[in-house]
Amino acid sequence: MSKPARREYPLSMRLPGADISLIDRAATLRGRSRTDFVREAAVRAAEEVLMDSLPIRMSVRGFAAFTHALAAPPKPVRELVDLLKRRAPWEAGGEKKGD
Repeated sequence: MSKPARREYPLSMRLPGADISLIDRAATLRGRSRTDFVREAAVRAAEEVLMDSLPIRMSVRGFAAFTHALAAPPKPVRELVDLLKRRAPWEAGGEKKGD
């Protein structure tokens, strides 16, 4: 079975030189063409807008469980506690004093 033909549509924009330079620098860092970089960024931005506008639907029971989880006291996550006790790699030392 053959794949359906991929349809592509042209999109034209007028951008200031500074914007093009910025886009080109970022695209180069990602190893992408300007077109691929802009297409990916535009699609990602469109998906975010659409996801932000979609309602979240859940059952009454699911909503009750959700609000119960939000209202419950937080439980420490051992890995995060350990991580926050460490010094950043650029800081001198190692582990924080007193640990």
